[in-house]
Amino acid sequence: MSIEEYRKACRLGRRSYRASLSRGESPFLPVLEQILQHTPIASQQQLGLVEIPLEQIVGTYYAGRQPTFTHDFLPLMGEKTEFAQKWSALCDAHLSSGIRDPIKAYEFMNRFYVVEGHKRVSVLRHFGAVSVHGTVTRILPVPDDSEESRIYTRFLHFYALTGVNYLWFSRESGFDDLLAYVHPTDAGATWDEQERRDFRGFYTAFRRAFEERATDKLTLTVGDALLVYAQIYDYADSLEKTTATLRGELASLWDEVCNRDMDASIHLVLKPTDRRPLFPVLSSSHLRIAFIHVGKAQTSSWVYAHELGRHDLEAAFDGQVETICLDGADTDEAAQQALTAAVCDRSDLIFTTSPRLLQPSVQAALANPKIAVLNCSLNTAHPSIRTYYARMYEGKFLMGAIAGSLTPDDRIGYIADYPIYGITANINAFALGARLVNPRAQVYLEWSKTIRSDYRDRLSRAGISYISDQDMIASGASLPHYVGLYHADGDNLSNLALSLCRWGQLYERIVRSYLNGSWNSDRVGTHAINYWWGMDSGVIDLICSRSLPEGTQRLMQLLKQGVSAGAFHPFSGRIRSQSGEIHDYQSRAITPQELITMDWLADNVIGSLPPFDELLPEAQALTRTQGIRKP
Repeated sequence: MSIEEYRKACRLGRRSYRASLSRGESPFLPVLEQILQHTPIASQQQLGLVEIPLEQIVGTYYAGRQPTFTHDFLPLMGEKTEFAQKWSALCDAHLSSGIRDPIKAYEFMNRFYVVEGHKRVSVLRHFGAVSVHGTVTRILPVPDDSEESRIYTRFLHFYALTGVNYLWFSRESGFDDLLAYVHPTDAGATWDEQERRDFRGFYTAFRRAFEERATDKLTLTVGDALLVYAQIYDYADSLEKTTATLRGELASLWDEVCNRDMDASIHLVLKPTDRRPLFPVLSSSHLRIAFIHVGKAQTSSWVYAHELGRHDLEAAFDGQVETICLDGADTDEAAQQALTAAVCDRSDLIFTTSPRLLQPSVQAALANPKIAVLNCSLNTAHPSIRTYYARMYEGKFLMGAIAGSLTPDDRIGYIADYPIYGITANINAFALGARLVNPRAQVYLEWSKTIRSDYRDRLSRAGISYISDQDMIASGASLPHYVGLYHADGDNLSNLALSLCRWGQLYERIVRSYLNGSWNSDRVGTHAINYWWGMDSGVIDLICSRSLPEGTQRLMQLLKQGVSAGAFHPFSGRIRSQSGEIHDYQSRAITPQELITMDWLADNVIGSLPPFDELLPEAQALTRTQGIRKP
């Protein structure tokens, strides 16, 4: 029987040989000796006895063994040769008791090259084995700036913690992301033997489910696909799932995987779609819409603003739209309960009004594909849901111009909350607005969501009296109102301007598009859809106090008209950052993606982004998913 297996392997080998030649490729094993002739080597490490994934054994160390195998370790020698007899003997050993002797190999860039044991590898691969034990020496190249080198550097750190060598990522962040997925509270923890076994079982089942669906067109690795899964499903809960369960979950999120594979990212819709489709989609004349909030309107200004928007939405449709409010979704369990309640209420649309609800929102959308789920967040590449936000930097720019024209000593305070996507653009837009009317203006930045709670006192002690604070007050807030731009004179506050987000206008336009069928015209392949609307859509507005000087009010009218019409952009010209880098938006316009992911501060901002460990727990939770600089 063993000689028949050898004949079968040889036939496959000759076929593989001819196919390689027809593609203009070498049909033989790569030779590490030759590769290293052109590679600077830093050092070698003895790894000892290692379980080597057979698919990662890609070549031989010595050129002398090259002609006996194809590039995929299929034999090429005739069946009457000594080589064939030894291969057949190993075949018998494998079928009777298993191949037990370890091979000897070198590891280079997480690929393995055989020194001794070529025929063992060939036999095991012929019978579909997964791995083989081997004594391994790691060859470490001198690091460089290439992406491949950076990925391998992160792999070395990952391997030191986990001992896992059988998965790979196409981006250098992949290994760190996986560590955080398995150990959310301590990504730097060393895995013990039980954790390695648990992960191996989960990975094997996931891989099996993935490979059943994957085609040759996909370029992402199994590890890349696993990270897409990890953004939605909890690791601890997934350990007990069967392959059938994973198969079903993977099928439901396949658009998410394809989005990641094509790097399709996000389709930003910067204006409402006013056109109606040629063939409108018939929709219900009566919509049930659920709003789910983290916190309550009585204690959260953010929730209060969205609740005003919900009531405006109901008023705009005069009985055609019925809404419910599910608040207090402060934990994962509470969020799941709220989403379940919304589904049971037969909601047609669900708006989740915090980025902290992103993961449960995606889970609910995947489980209920007929319900439209929208989450209030930015830079979120999930095609299973839609996201929305407001271009708040436009209003901040105008408020900065007001502050710059009023400050008597060129100093202005700015209180930000969370260091998440979009916030840095808000800060910089305010600073640029102040500089527009006052070239000497400086903005002193404080953060309200850190362990240092005396942020207003620090501004007061510094003698800074013109301050930009939170954008809205909670419904139960008491005086004084630290909201918008105000002048603080001792205990007296004078509110001067407020950048207002009219969430009701945004909700109304989205719901109208859903009703008239233009909702579908926003779709572009598997791109994630993000509505990011501003002054030109009526979503952002500026409310000014009548006590402002007449000249300042006129200037605000002109600037507001220019921003609304697109004739003037807050980020134009040459802008210098705190580090001295010049961002040139004179010869080209700044892109929306640059605004969303902006991670630098203008040079007239005094302050910095807060370290992660100084953030309050609620801010840390938000920063993990939406942070400009994630931990």
